Amino acid sequence: MSGILVGVDGSGHSQRALEWAAKEAALRNTSLTVLTVHKTVAGFWGGPLHYQGDNALVQKAAEAAKAATEQVVASLGDSQPASVHVTAVEGFPAEEIINAGADADMIVLGSRGGGGFARTLLGSVSSQVAEHADVPVLIMPSHKGD
Repeated sequence: MSGILVGVDGSGHSQRALEWAAKEAALRNTSLTVLTVHKTVAGFWGGPLHYQGDNALVQKAAEAAKAATEQVVASLGDSQPASVHVTAVEGFPAEEIINAGADADMIVLGSRGGGGFARTLLGSVSSQVAEHADVPVLIMPSHKGD
């Protein structure tokens, strides 16, 4: 997959990343892939544990990502990405983003997501993706006061 991959989680940081990625994809006339990951729980041996109801949560995340993406793309007017694809998966967020963006031109993320450590400058997912991805990673800085 060439083009721009943006990871979203519903946070304000990921919203800014989505807006930037959509504009950049339109400027480059390339594809935009929006990925949201329902975080799975790691089992005792490190593998994912799946629970009843996870599929419904993945679907809910997909609907939210699609609605946010449609709103952002509509705000671009006539300048549009070549194509837009929204997908939702269940897994470990950093791993899923790295795998999905393995052939992307760029991965775009917010500086931190919806996790509980609001004072951190860089979230764990953004940090892991920046450290391990084989493609360029752009991390949108947070606004003052975030």
